[in-house]
Amino acid sequence: MTKLEKLHQEIIACRACPRLVEWREEVARVKRRAYRDWEYWGRAVPGFGDPNARLIIVGLAPAAHGANRTGRYFTGDRSGEFLMAGLHRAGFANQSRSDRIDDGLKLTDAFIVAAARCAPPDNKPLPEELARCAPFLDREMALLPGRVLLALGAIGWNAALASATRTGGVIPPPRPAFGHGAEFRLPDGRWLVGSYHVSQQNTQTGRLTPAMFDAVMKRIRALLDEGK
Repeated sequence: MTKLEKLHQEIIACRACPRLVEWREEVARVKRRAYRDWEYWGRAVPGFGDPNARLIIVGLAPAAHGANRTGRYFTGDRSGEFLMAGLHRAGFANQSRSDRIDDGLKLTDAFIVAAARCAPPDNKPLPEELARCAPFLDREMALLPGRVLLALGAIGWNAALASATRTGGVIPPPRPAFGHGAEFRLPDGRWLVGSYHVSQQNTQTGRLTPAMFDAVMKRIRALLDEGK
């Protein structure tokens, strides 16, 4: 078993946040009517993708009836449909669909992590819950060769900055602000790039369009090519 696999087993077993444990397990027990025949995952969700990835995607948290149901980030919900279609167009995924953990999806040169590992009520983890999850993020990213971090939303952006600081980086003021297409060179040389989150709230209102996401991915590809 690799160090990454051992870490993932530790993440899956975590019960450090009582509120999140209660919520994730209640959702898994009650279920959504459309998924009543599913056996929900109902646990903390580890990262997934290519362990040699140069691109690390930092999300917010598992969706209650997405990753909390399927056991894999951005799988089984509309956010996953949008993200995987974009990663497929950019050459980081072998297919544009992400329906279930055994659907054949493979990421190439990309790995997905999250600021929080359990589905939170209203998709809003508390600051203390993010703090408890932070060591998992630090340890997971330390085991990946990532050269570019793609933060989906402000929470992902702030989590990536905080992780860089905790692991020895000094970020001088002013603190770089999140924005769609924002870029910041971290002290260790990696690039942090921002994108609006791929939530339905953003994609169905037109705040984030496929063209906007493609533009960010094109820039990320250029940054990765520069680092060859």
